[in-house]
Amino acid sequence: MKKNLIMLVFSSILLLSFMSCGVSNRSILRYQKLEEGVSNPTTVEELKDAIKKYGERAADIQLANGQIGIWYKILGTRYIDQKMYGEALKCFQEALKFYPDNQNLYYYVGVCAGYMSHSAMDFGASGSSEVKYNYLKLAEEAYLRAISIEDRYVRALYGLGVLYVFELDEPEKAIPHLEKALTIDTKNIDAMFVLARAYYSTYEFDKSAQVYDKIIATTKSAQTKATAEENKKIVLDAAYQN
Repeated sequence: MKKNLIMLVFSSILLLSFMSCGVSNRSILRYQKLEEGVSNPTTVEELKDAIKKYGERAADIQLANGQIGIWYKILGTRYIDQKMYGEALKCFQEALKFYPDNQNLYYYVGVCAGYMSHSAMDFGASGSSEVKYNYLKLAEEAYLRAISIEDRYVRALYGLGVLYVFELDEPEKAIPHLEKALTIDTKNIDAMFVLARAYYSTYEFDKSAQVYDKIIATTKSAQTKATAEENKKIVLDAAYQN
């Protein structure tokens, strides 16, 4: 039992050392040699034994790191539930160190960055909106990265649409992403509203009215239908004046 306790202590030290930026590879190897009883193998059998022991230890570390990444993601989503977007953003940033090709993590970064842009204030009273803009550009980069990994990722396509139409004032960039989202999720009412607004903002009034017609035909909500009808009237009035 004493031996098992010693091994557990050394395992903890090894894992913490591996995760610390301030510990060298030499230190990690030293801890590993102490734990596994492997120093300088020379014979065939010693070399085979060392490879086996180190391979098992590497698998343990990989498993532990993978779990840490998952926990960061879960913690981040918990922070989102509590509307603590700054803390959530930090968690997803850490999770990406373990899973750099996970489209969901980039999507969550986009969501959090978007919300953080709303709370970004010029506390130095410098007259600059740089902090807000930087958050918005981070959101854009994150959403684009998500769809570069999964090009049919509707939530990221929709997130980009909202960002371009309502935050960055670049509705022309939103249109292809929203159009694609609606080829995948054909009854996504929220995406339809944003696309109709994007068409309206780019003076494509006929297309905007057509999207509102589709909303009216698709929705079962009387309130949603009334909103679409009201917006369509605004579009038609704008088209008539132009």
